[in-house]
Amino acid sequence: MHTWHWQSWEGTPYLTCSLLEAWPHGFFTQQFWPRRPDELIQALHPEAAVYRVRQVHGKTVLSPSEIEASPERDPQVETPDELPPADGVLTESADQAVWVCSADCTPVLIADVQRGQVAAVHAGWRGTAAKIVPEAIARLEAQGSQRADLRVAMGPAIAGDVYQVSEDVAAELGASVLGPSEDSADRVIAALQALPKPPVYEDPHPGRVRVDVRRFNEIQLEQLGFSPEQMAIAPHCTYQQPEHFFSYRRSKLKKVQWSGIVSTASRS
Repeated sequence: MHTWHWQSWEGTPYLTCSLLEAWPHGFFTQQFWPRRPDELIQALHPEAAVYRVRQVHGKTVLSPSEIEASPERDPQVETPDELPPADGVLTESADQAVWVCSADCTPVLIADVQRGQVAAVHAGWRGTAAKIVPEAIARLEAQGSQRADLRVAMGPAIAGDVYQVSEDVAAELGASVLGPSEDSADRVIAALQALPKPPVYEDPHPGRVRVDVRRFNEIQLEQLGFSPEQMAIAPHCTYQQPEHFFSYRRSKLKKVQWSGIVSTASRS
C-alpha cells in the first residue's frame, strides 16, 4: 500500500507519496499561496529548471523544448499569459521540474523508474473526459518509456461524494471509459454505476449526480494495463479540508495550490 506523508518546508506543510520517493516532488498546500514554482522549487531541487504552462482544461501535453519554442513565451516575463496553452508537461532530461496548479481538479504526477523522466498533469473533469492522463502516458512512451516502468500519483482533489455535476457531464466522463455511445445520459450513468468501484454516485437533486474524477482517471489507467502497485490516490479532498487546500467549488476564489516533480538521470 502506498503511503502519503506530510513534509515541511519553511514551517509550511506539503504532501509527498511513497510511490514517488525516488524523485523530488511535492503536492503543495494553500499555505504556500501566492508563491510560484520558481520559488517552490527551492523545497525540492534548487538547481532544477522550472517548466509550466497556461492551463486551459484541455488534453495537450508539452515538453520543455516545445514550451521554449512557443511564440507565446516571453522568457523575460513569465506570467501565465506568456505561457503556451496546455494542461500537462513532461521532461526530456535530468533536473527538469514540471508543475501544474489546481484547486479542485486532480494534479497527477507520473514518473519512469528506469529513465527517470517525469510528467505533471492537470486533470479536471474536461481534461479527464478528453483522456489527458493517457495522452501524457503516450507522450512518455514516444520518448522511450515502457508502460510497466511508470508510476502515477494523483494528489488532493475534490472527492466524489461532494462533487455534484450534471448528468450530461457524467455521461461525457463516462464516454472516456465506456467508449462513445448514442445512449442517453441515464443509460450511460447506469452503466457506470455497474462498474467495480463505480465513479458515479447518486445525488438528491434531479438531473444531477456526483462524480469521482480521480476514479475515472484510475479506470483509464487500468484500461491501459496499469496495476494497483503502479498507482496511488491521495486520501485528501480539497473541498472538505479547508485547513489545507483551496477549493474553487467551496469558496469561488481563484486561488490554487501547486504540484511539481523533478526528473532524474536514467537508471539503465
